[in-house]
Amino acid sequence: MAQEKQKISYSKDKLGSIEKNLILFNDEFNTFDYVIETLIDICGHEPLQAEQCALITHYKGKCSVKSGGFAELKPIHDEMSRRNLSVEID
Repeated sequence: MAQEKQKISYSKDKLGSIEKNLILFNDEFNTFDYVIETLIDICGHEPLQAEQCALITHYKGKCSVKSGGFAELKPIHDEMSRRNLSVEID
């Protein structure tokens, strides 16, 4: 059986850097309202979008809340971490 080569494709943003995702993880201590307010404030989400992300995070355990280059996501990650939300750049 011949080995198949796996194609790997990378999405690039406007500046040519590899696009990343900021992932929000569910936790047991932040309220829905707090998470929604933070997504609106830090990520620039509309209220409905923030509410949907909070619900997805709650039921699925995690949700991609923002995408972009690492340099764009790093300050958002740091501020959300400072506000005690569990996030990672993937």
